[in-house]
Order: sequence, then C-alpha cells, then structure tokens
Amino acid sequence: MKSDGHAEKTMADDLHIVVNKHTPYAVEAFERLGRVTALDTPEITADKVKDADILIVRSETKVNQSLLDGSRVKFVGTVTIGTDHVDERYLAEKGIKFVSAAGSNSNSVSEYITAVMLELADKKGFALDGKSIGIIGVGNVGSKVWRKLEALGMKVLLNDPPLQRLGSSYPLLPLENLMDTDIITLHVPLTRSGPDATYHFFDENMLRKMKKGAILINSSRGAVVETEALKRVLKEGHISSAVLDVWEKEPAIDASLLELVTLGTQHIAGHSLDGKLNALRMNYEAVCRFLSRPADLEIDISLLDPVKREIRVNETEGSIHHNLRDIVKQCYDVNEDDRLLRRIFTIPQEERGRFFSGLRTGYRVRREFFNYTVHGNGAPKELITLLQLLGFKTSGKI
Repeated sequence: MKSDGHAEKTMADDLHIVVNKHTPYAVEAFERLGRVTALDTPEITADKVKDADILIVRSETKVNQSLLDGSRVKFVGTVTIGTDHVDERYLAEKGIKFVSAAGSNSNSVSEYITAVMLELADKKGFALDGKSIGIIGVGNVGSKVWRKLEALGMKVLLNDPPLQRLGSSYPLLPLENLMDTDIITLHVPLTRSGPDATYHFFDENMLRKMKKGAILINSSRGAVVETEALKRVLKEGHISSAVLDVWEKEPAIDASLLELVTLGTQHIAGHSLDGKLNALRMNYEAVCRFLSRPADLEIDISLLDPVKREIRVNETEGSIHHNLRDIVKQCYDVNEDDRLLRRIFTIPQEERGRFFSGLRTGYRVRREFFNYTVHGNGAPKELITLLQLLGFKTSGKI
C-alpha cells in the first residue's frame, strides 16, 4: 500500500472507518478492523470524512473531489450495485481504491419484479402465460429476472449490446426486436457517454417505439427514462402503465409522475436484508484484502431477524398464478410500498425529499424467498414446482 509515513502509521495503528449508519451490521463488522464512526447520510461531509482512512457509503452519497479533497481516505466502498454516485476517475487519479457490491442484491430485485408482474396481472386482468416481455440489460439482475419470468410462463426476449460484443451465449436480440413486446423492464446501469450510454435512453422517441398499450418497468436508475416524456406518453395512453422504483432527481422526485404510474416505490427493489448483508460482506472482504487482513466475518442473521417464516397452503381454488400471488404477498407486498410512497402527496413540497429518503433509510425488514418454507396440503404439484423454481423451500404433503 503506497502512502506517506503518517498515513502508514495511521492505517496500521489507528484505522478510522466511516460507514453509513443505515447499513445493517456495518459497525459490528468493521469494528473488527479499527475505529468506526457511523453517520447518517447527510452527515457524510468533507469535514466528517477528512480524517477517515476508509469510507463505506450508500447511493445517496456523492463521492467526488468536493467530498474527499484534503482527506486521508485511501479506500472507498459502496454497498450498492450502481456506481453513478461515485467519481471513479477522480478516485483513480488520487490512487484511492474503490469497490462496489455488484450482484449483491440482484436476487432481491428479481423477486421485486416477480411480485410486480403478479400484481400487474391481477390489477390489469391479464394472464402471464404467453405474455411477452423484453429485458434490457441481462447482467447480474437481468439474468435472474429472465429465469423467474420464464418460470411464470412468460415469453422473454433479451437485449444487451455490451454482453453481445463479449460473445455471450445468451439468446440476445437487437433492441428493435423488443419494442413490440407487451412489457419492457429495464436493468441497465446509468452511463452518460460511450456507445451504450443510458442517460435518457428511454426518451420520447424510444417510448413511442414501444407497442401501443405496453407497460414499462424501471428498477435500474431514474435518469434512464426521461420524466417529461414518460408523463406525456402515459397521459396520451400510448403506453398503458408504468411501474417505477427509481426516479430522476431522487430524493426530490416528480410527484406528478407518481400520480400517473400504476405502481411506484421508493428505490427499494434491492432492499432485502439478504441483499444488504451480501453487499456488506463484499465490502468487508475487499477492505480485508486491501489491508492484507484475514476476512473472518460471520453474520448471525438470527440475531438481526429471528422470525421463523412459514407459509401454509391448503387445497387451493383459482389459478396457479392467483395462488402464487397470495403466497408472494406474504413475503413481499409491493402495494404496501406503493401506499407508503403515495403519502408524499400529504407532505409539504419542501419536505418531500426528506420524506422519500426516510422511507428508504427506515425500510422494514424484507427477506428473500429462500427464507420461507411453504407447507403444502393438497396444493397442486404445478404450484409447488413453480414455488421451487422461484426459490422457496417446500415441505409437507403435496
């Protein structure tokens, strides 16, 4: 590790680690390595991090020259898969090591999309079997979404030009082949330059290329979709519905767009406890490698979430997907997040950004499907098979 003598002494004898206090178990994990200061997001300022050696942030913190100039920070980690809040060029120029948590919450997002699809089918009165959906971006998240939606019986089309150039074996298609699908879901990073720039990727021109009456889902980054253009095509009915978990200019979201969408949530698609702990573990292990220290972290999830999660299914009536929706809602009810976000309409304009951020930082414990055991008693074999494909444990007489 290259640094001046003072920094070397600090790193060896008095390591100071600043973490976002809303990252579960972060203090307990990093206390193994040094002195930890846990700060709320607005508290992570240049003054507060100037004597830190290591900084662990979430997506709300802009990591750039104005935050780090004059500090002794030598390592930055983000417990997120996205990196658009980090000026990676600046970090590289300053010799500051940077890591993200790519893939950490990908399963969480894929389960969010599963819940969304089951809700849309119920709200809009359509069957998922044979419904076509285009997945744009088939990385850690999109590939898991693909498998789950195929399990639901949907016709899935894939697009990912960067992967295609790398020679991926996935059945990738040109973007125009996806524009006639019933639904499009976006799983791309936010980038502003290069051949695959995604800033305002879905502008008015692209939105109008979508099939009339189609549905758009965005759980990637808000600025991938142009807000004003989306409002126009929704008002005109060119696309029938939109589901948004991400918004331009978060946390100061456009409430008039929220009024138009079918489901709106507060950038929490990846906020399962399991995903958060995966991200923490990835950051912790990267810091240990940086310090040439053993990574001996063990997280006892039973201490953080001791609830035993059991779901009982007796003989069922109705369609397989109707019954599946009822089971999924016992794990994660997307309508609850939609209701919480819509309370923003009762909040004064100047306080809405803080309200949005508070919904995220104070988010409830949500566990992924593999934590649940479904006990079947006469439930159809097709339903049990589908539950297993989606990641549930199953038990009992089926």
